[in-house]
Amino acid sequence: MKPARALFSLLVLAASTAAQAEVKLSKVFTPHMVLQRGMAVPVWGTAAPGEKVSVSFAGQTKETKADDKGAWKVKLDALKANAEPQTLTIGTQKIDDVLVGDVWVGSGQSNMDMVVASYTKDDPVLDAASKQSYPHLRLLRKDANATWETATPETNPKFSALLFSFGFALQREINVPVGLMVGAVGGTPSGFWLSEEMYKADAASAEAVKKFAPTYKYDELMAKYKEDKAKFDVEFAKWKVIADAAKKEGKEIPRGPRGPQGVGRPGETNSGKVGQLFEAFIRPYVGYAIKGVLWDQGESRTNIVGVDQVTLMGALIGGWRKAWGQGDFPFLYVQKPSGGGCAYDYTQPMNRLAEKFAPLPAAIPNNPDREYSHMAFEQIMKYPNTHMVISSDLGNGIHPPNKSGYGARAVQVALAVAYDKGNEYLGPQLASHAINGGKVMLKFRHIGKGLAFKNGDKLQGFSIAGTDKKFVWADAVIEGDTVVVSSKAVAAPAAVRYAWSNAFQWANLFNQDGLPAQPFRTDGW
Repeated sequence: MKPARALFSLLVLAASTAAQAEVKLSKVFTPHMVLQRGMAVPVWGTAAPGEKVSVSFAGQTKETKADDKGAWKVKLDALKANAEPQTLTIGTQKIDDVLVGDVWVGSGQSNMDMVVASYTKDDPVLDAASKQSYPHLRLLRKDANATWETATPETNPKFSALLFSFGFALQREINVPVGLMVGAVGGTPSGFWLSEEMYKADAASAEAVKKFAPTYKYDELMAKYKEDKAKFDVEFAKWKVIADAAKKEGKEIPRGPRGPQGVGRPGETNSGKVGQLFEAFIRPYVGYAIKGVLWDQGESRTNIVGVDQVTLMGALIGGWRKAWGQGDFPFLYVQKPSGGGCAYDYTQPMNRLAEKFAPLPAAIPNNPDREYSHMAFEQIMKYPNTHMVISSDLGNGIHPPNKSGYGARAVQVALAVAYDKGNEYLGPQLASHAINGGKVMLKFRHIGKGLAFKNGDKLQGFSIAGTDKKFVWADAVIEGDTVVVSSKAVAAPAAVRYAWSNAFQWANLFNQDGLPAQPFRTDGW
């Protein structure tokens, strides 16, 4: 072999070997990141099979070898919060400006996905906050090539409005660095946000499908779908001609027709695939040490035939926790539907867009949605360390404009359940009831500084019925930590309901911490 060719071959071999041996980190490890304090911190990546990897940070060094597939992982010992920039070293690589504090993951659909710039016009608190720099608040967007960024007037507008609202307010309260990681997509069901393995392993979901299947008229629904699809195809063809002409002439293209939703069999999705968004947006985060999760989703339900939102959220929450391997970290979720009730104090920025107090309606509304209602979403709290962010007094809408208020309320919850600050974070919840003659005595949890009514000249929103199940509006008075409910029209009461409706601006029970009671009933009718 000629010397020049031999030299060339050696250089190619050396370059190939160097490339093969290159130690790579998972994409979540970049400059400006925040590492979680107070627990072991996994750091992982890839290298050549069998290659030694050394990781150093904050005075400690951990070593390991890549496995036969080239994967490696170490765990740093628990770290103390530190707002001073430090360097994470992996072999010869250095990652600068690393802080230590608390990391929160935000996920869900559009109310988590939509960015700060979409809301500043109608949210003065958010607008002012977005124009500030927060050296100790770090952001990781969902984009495939996103890297950690410091929160600045340039980066803030592009980040999740809700998660940013939560993050800047939380960082101010706890005074340690905060890292925010978002993975959310508008218009998406919960069934897309847990892995297929999580779903298939969930006994409660399987039982729900089994119970629902005999009632499901698949053939009829499929026939109707095919009929609607045929109509859609005709409309789409007409629209396409118009759209092509408009495009050719440089005119605005009109909105196209919406196709009918698919029809799945029990236990299957109507469209899409279980877990498709978990794999794309959450799987890359799994294992990164975190403090907790803030979730905002529900409008698009589950998209799994026969499995309701409450049941599937149990599979999702449990599945995420198992995947992360951190135990039952705090899981906060925003109540749905947004708004629906009056506020304790409309002068508070958080409550400025709450619906106005209203008189009792003439007819008693007793028809809340079984799945998409305040009382349904409250049931998600039955899962361990899972906590609802009350939204009934924060303003309504599919996309409520008061994102700073929603973020501030989420901080109230986080401070109580994740930081043990001792503050109240829920409105009065029914604990027990007793019937004494013609009166029903209601006891509550989460009374905070005490029960109260606000707006109007009396407590209202309660209905009462005897065994005939005919409800009438009731008189209600607060006696200490008890509400006493009665009506002259019902001599022998059997049941009481409060705010039992999809919207209840006319119900005005609160605790003195300013948090509204949520709908409840004592009956199972």
